[in-house]
Amino acid sequence: MSKIEENDNVGFGMQIRKSPYFQATERWGATSYSVYNHMYIPRSFGNPEENFWNLVNAATLSDVSVQRQVEIKGPDAAEFVQLLTPRNLSNLKVGQCKYILITNADGGILNDPVLLRLGEEQFWLSLSDSDILLWAQGVAINSQLDVQIYEPDVSPLQLQGPLSGNIMEALFGESIRELKYYWLAEFSLQGIPVIVSRTGWSSELGYEIYLCDSSRADQLWEYIMKIGEPLGLKPGHTSSIRRIEGGMLSYHADMDASTNPFELGLDRLVDLKMEANFIGKKSLQKIAQTGVSRKQVGIEIEGNKLLGTNNEFWQIVQNSVHIGHVTSAIYSPRLEKNIGLAMLHINYCEIGLRAKVSTPLGLRKIKIVQKPFYDPQKKLAVTGSPATINNNSA
Repeated sequence: MSKIEENDNVGFGMQIRKSPYFQATERWGATSYSVYNHMYIPRSFGNPEENFWNLVNAATLSDVSVQRQVEIKGPDAAEFVQLLTPRNLSNLKVGQCKYILITNADGGILNDPVLLRLGEEQFWLSLSDSDILLWAQGVAINSQLDVQIYEPDVSPLQLQGPLSGNIMEALFGESIRELKYYWLAEFSLQGIPVIVSRTGWSSELGYEIYLCDSSRADQLWEYIMKIGEPLGLKPGHTSSIRRIEGGMLSYHADMDASTNPFELGLDRLVDLKMEANFIGKKSLQKIAQTGVSRKQVGIEIEGNKLLGTNNEFWQIVQNSVHIGHVTSAIYSPRLEKNIGLAMLHINYCEIGLRAKVSTPLGLRKIKIVQKPFYDPQKKLAVTGSPATINNNSA
């Protein structure tokens, strides 16, 4: 029985799955878990700020098996995948990955996965937190397209941070350095079949290692830590601090089915002029013509250091008028300030605008600022080059 299961207040029913790395994460110090895609995910190894500094100064290994894969394969797989997303995939090559949005008929966002093209007729959707397997299977029923859609035996890890390249080279050899940003390649590590991609949810230099045989999960984790620990690798979890610094979005917090791409400034992921059809095209065309009534912004929150992330939307007012809500908020020890993402009425999105937010500890002043807060050009993730900080003095 695991340490978590010894707590009578926590139940691991059959409704929620354990990751194949679950025992390994417990051995290496995981102290708490959350639920994502019906699976437990490590959320703490003791100190979130220490985890953040490990990530940005060295490297962390994180269990992200909760990024469940949806495999789409068959003669019409490419056409079907395009049907799911407003991003133009006509130039997507085998071995390439793309960040995409999956939209419903109203143009609302159902998921924001990374799409991996493993073959001419084989794709993976590496999911955020929603049931896209069921959505895709439902869409396929009346699509008249020849595709098979299912969840494969795939369990990803993230190895992220400035030292990740050195660690990956020690694991896979010098050729791993040739892997370009948002590309993938197949490898065998100690006889264990994996797919490696230059992607990740950290805004840092990093890799994702997709295990293709869950029975080898414990062996894979231990081998990576054996090789990586002397080079600076620490066990960890995805960092909310780094995510918000980088302006990265979390499904259910920063977007859901009621949110459209234009409200998030993700116009680049929508091609309304391409010939191919996709679900939500007519609705997004209409929204593009009429404009949006709200928009996501970056904010700084005054007052004492926030002790964690927000677990509910915090309402924002200006002169007693409700103008929006905070979707994600946290204290950044690097920037030494409270930062966050908010969804505001379109008339209140000007940089420098001031308002107040209602938090569990009372009203606090906020200021609208540029986002992302750190490394806005994503030089770290793309090249590992030194980052810059957004000048939020306005």
